Order: sequence, then structure tokens, then C-alpha cells
Amino acid sequence: MNDQTGSNKPGEIAVSLHYDQRNAPIVSAKGEGDLAHRILELAMEHDVPIYQDTHLVQLLSQVDLDTEIPPQLYLAVAEIIAFAYRLKDRLPGDRI
Repeated sequence: MNDQTGSNKPGEIAVSLHYDQRNAPIVSAKGEGDLAHRILELAMEHDVPIYQDTHLVQLLSQVDLDTEIPPQLYLAVAEIIAFAYRLKDRLPGDRI
């Protein structure tokens, strides 16, 4: 998830989530500027879906690394997970 794709501007933010289908998603990577750009490069290299939402990525960037997202963000993140499944033409239970 990021707020600006394809740019390397200061202030660009990227957050990666990991979801094991048993627990709440966790923030697995996050960064700004060059680090955000590298997170996006790695996501593209590994065919990881990228979803853009400036407001949500700012909220997620406040969550500590390796920490579950807060319950207040469950619905928004569930929509992103559903987006990723649809994009990959898969169903829950399938590996994304």
C-alpha cells in the first residue's frame, strides 16, 4: 500500500501488510522516501498487489513494525485484502 506510486519524493510512504488468515494483519514493512520506493520495487518484483490510499497508509504507518493493525482499521484493510484476492482471481484459503 502506498500514497504515491512511481515517485521518489520526500514524504512518499509505503506500508506492507502480512496476513496469515488466522490473525489480524501485521505491518511487515514501512518507510518513507527512498525506503518507500524500495518497498514498492520489491512488491512489484514479487508480484505483490499494490493498493493506493493516502489516508489509510498514513494511519498504517503509525503502527509499529511486526504489530497487528488496530481493530479500527479492520474494515478498511479487509477491503484491501478482498481487492488483492480479486486482482489475483483467487479465493480466501488460496495463497496470494
